[in-house]
Amino acid sequence: LNKLRLIQPPNGTATSFEEARRIAEEIGYPVVVRPSYVLGGRAMEIVYDETSLERFVHRAVEASPMHPILIDKFLEDAIEIDVDAVSDGSTCIIAGIMEHIEAAGIHSGDSACVTPPYSLSDDLIEQLKQNTYGLARELQVVGLMNIQYAIKNDVVFILEVNPRASRTIPFISKATGIPWAKVAAKVMVGKKLSELGIVKEVQTRHIAVKESVFPFKRFYGVDTVLGPEMKSTREVMGIDTDFGVAFAKSQISAGTSIPLKGRVFISVMNKDKRSIVFVAKKLVDLGFELVATKGTAKVLANNGIQVQTVFKVGEGRPDIVDRMKNGEVQLVINTPSGKKPKVDEVAIRSQAVAHNIPIITTLSGAEAVVNGIESLLKKGMAVKSIQEYHQSILV
Repeated sequence: LNKLRLIQPPNGTATSFEEARRIAEEIGYPVVVRPSYVLGGRAMEIVYDETSLERFVHRAVEASPMHPILIDKFLEDAIEIDVDAVSDGSTCIIAGIMEHIEAAGIHSGDSACVTPPYSLSDDLIEQLKQNTYGLARELQVVGLMNIQYAIKNDVVFILEVNPRASRTIPFISKATGIPWAKVAAKVMVGKKLSELGIVKEVQTRHIAVKESVFPFKRFYGVDTVLGPEMKSTREVMGIDTDFGVAFAKSQISAGTSIPLKGRVFISVMNKDKRSIVFVAKKLVDLGFELVATKGTAKVLANNGIQVQTVFKVGEGRPDIVDRMKNGEVQLVINTPSGKKPKVDEVAIRSQAVAHNIPIITTLSGAEAVVNGIESLLKKGMAVKSIQEYHQSILV
């Protein structure tokens, strides 16, 4: 990274709590901490203070004893990107660039992601490509490579580089029509990419969205909020020429029934209140009624949005859970309000799962859902075979 002048978040490794405390203080909270040699983000956590760090160190030692604890600066509100590429030792071709819909901090296996990227500038995409070519060359990769990037304030950070296949390879293969694992296997036994007809990046005229599927319905009371530790058990894909429709298809495939009318309950953390105004206005424009808890309702009303205030759990009856049980809510947008989930918020999210009400726990997820609703209402949904999409691909 130093040779290529690439940037990584400030980081360090520790084998004791004292070392971890010193590194965290130098880096500055919040930090991402994880044990060595674990998969699926097991025991990985975002830590905001020394007390939480001490608790984590004991968990990390249990998960991976006798190995260092990895500590990285957590980039809040950063865009996370996955890049898959294949290299034959001299030539590197990018298989796909995938932009995560959820911000950095949610495990890449749990995030919805979009290819090609839907909000990045051409300059940032070109920087991602050049960084990938440089890393493939310096690491002398022969075969597949996956890189996880984060972009904050237009600065590209390297989070992780893996010289192997990733869980995104099946998705990117279906999106592009090229069996990348097969290509990589042939490269690893001596074939050159040019011999296999892979001479430049694939350009699609369609958009593919990968969505994760979660087992929350089977575990009543488990909180649906996502984080660094992976919770999904499978994934699906939505594909269309329109991002909103592609996203909506991915949600339907994952078992989420996107409402096209009805009532939306909104309750968001303080830092999301300004941004939720635009989502709420769009929902009203699309014909939805809004209900919200007192704090969120006040912000919406101050911005000229018609909203009904509802009781939180324990404030009075009927409260929001009663409304959900009575079928009066068709969509829930609830971003967690702090480091530890509040009991009433967990109850709301659990009831949403129990009554098959779509539940959105991130602001970026809410924006994507509203985009999907708008596209379905204005354009409807068309179906084509994946082979028809592949016929329009430019190689």
